[in-house]
Amino acid sequence: MWIKNILKDNRNILALSPMADMTDSPFCQIVRVIGGADVVYREMVSAEALVRENKKTLDMTDFVPAERPIVQQIFGSDPLTMAHAASIVMEHANPEGIDINMGCPVYKITSNFNGCALMKDPVAAGNIIREMKRAIGDTPLSVKIRLGWSDPDECLTFIPIIEDAGADLITIHGRTKAQGYSGVSDWVRIGKAKQIARVPLIANGDIHKPAQVEKALKITGADGVLIARGALGNPWFFSQVLGNTDTIVSMEERKQIVLKHARLHIIRYGEKGMVTFRKHLAWYFKTDRIGYELPGVKDIRMQLMKISTYQELEDVLKQLH
Repeated sequence: MWIKNILKDNRNILALSPMADMTDSPFCQIVRVIGGADVVYREMVSAEALVRENKKTLDMTDFVPAERPIVQQIFGSDPLTMAHAASIVMEHANPEGIDINMGCPVYKITSNFNGCALMKDPVAAGNIIREMKRAIGDTPLSVKIRLGWSDPDECLTFIPIIEDAGADLITIHGRTKAQGYSGVSDWVRIGKAKQIARVPLIANGDIHKPAQVEKALKITGADGVLIARGALGNPWFFSQVLGNTDTIVSMEERKQIVLKHARLHIIRYGEKGMVTFRKHLAWYFKTDRIGYELPGVKDIRMQLMKISTYQELEDVLKQLH
């Protein structure tokens, strides 16, 4: 069990958060190449689509051995469908863990009673967990939640219910669904949740810089952190945490990693996938990711948002020194 293997060494869990359209196999491989992350969570997939044998959705759960240990996140609202979907993923990819999305605040997810909407019905949430545990056996089942739907203390009554149902680990984002991504992540309230939790608990939300990890762990008392946007454009995040430094990555190294990431992206999606790679380029070359003001970077970013081939990417990057 990946959770126990990390915690038995008295280490905090450093995990890459599942992010829709971002934490695919190429990006997870890059995080692994650089090192530091204990586990990577792959972007969420629909349970309904999996049981309908949607090939595109099943392909989203493909991964290479270098990504292990890996956790696949699934969203849905029907217990039997979720269980069936989990068994499909286990047979197809055999990840080290399955994660249930009970924290997404986006309307198109919650409107179908998926994501954070499940926090409004603890009984349904518990039934989903029980069915999925039966389906995946000893494989760890984690659950990602928020502080609550609208009340930030809802998690305090929700956590014991999902623990009793069989959750092996809980990740909590320090905002309510009503907040969305506005305001600030309430690390103090995550700390209150940690005090009542009987299973390992990971903190999530507003940990954008490696230097913030120590403070977040101190305030929350959590067993680890789940890093989302902080790792976008900075796959060095986890190694920087371990090195206790925010050392600026040299432009040469940044360019080499970007090109390696692009090659992996092409292997996965074909050269036409370079258009979708632009979303990563936008993060890699943000000034706060580079770490200093780079002359002419605005023009470079505009050029990067127009590339459609690997050669074009190479040509633009040659302008950077």
